[in-house]
Amino acid sequence: MNSLSFVYEDTKLVVVNKPSGLLSVPGKGEENQDSVETRIRERFPACTKIPTVHRLDMDTSGLLVFALTKRAKRELSDQFQQREVSKRYVALIEGLISEEGGTISLPLRMDLDNRPYSIVDHDNGRPALTEWRNLGVEGSNTRVEFVLHTGRTHQLRLHALHGLGFPIVGDRLYGNGTQAGQMKLHAAYLRFMHPKTKEMMEFHSEPDF
Repeated sequence: MNSLSFVYEDTKLVVVNKPSGLLSVPGKGEENQDSVETRIRERFPACTKIPTVHRLDMDTSGLLVFALTKRAKRELSDQFQQREVSKRYVALIEGLISEEGGTISLPLRMDLDNRPYSIVDHDNGRPALTEWRNLGVEGSNTRVEFVLHTGRTHQLRLHALHGLGFPIVGDRLYGNGTQAGQMKLHAAYLRFMHPKTKEMMEFHSEPDF
């Protein structure tokens, strides 16, 4: 059972550190009911019915915020929709990258004929923008920091593959991963405004890779 660590909690919200291999929300079928959302509802039975504000892919680890009240969910969701939330990710890329950093702008859409994949589509895709910074070469891999400016499905996984030329280590959809929990992509930084106190909340989480 993947352990879930609670980073912060009060009467309005909870911040957790999700392990790779655990769903953010329940999936289809009895075998896919274990998720961060399910565990939040078990731990806080009085919380709002669907506390999820944003998600991480099953194989992505890192910081997630959940709302415990309807009002907190509405206010946090508005911050995500208005792109007022800051998020940074760290990834190991399966290849040697010499550039120091830059911006990747490649429009994406769901591959309707081949779910759950997404694809780059310059004609019909939605705009997707990612900033990246080279953190250093490690053996045959490169450690990269990503800053998301849009939130498309599998954005970082596709921008790594098509923008940097290499997949993320352990990516079983677009790379060479073979099972859940192998991908080296971690949501390492999260900043948002507390829906009640209006205080800016900042959280850091170091990846375990």
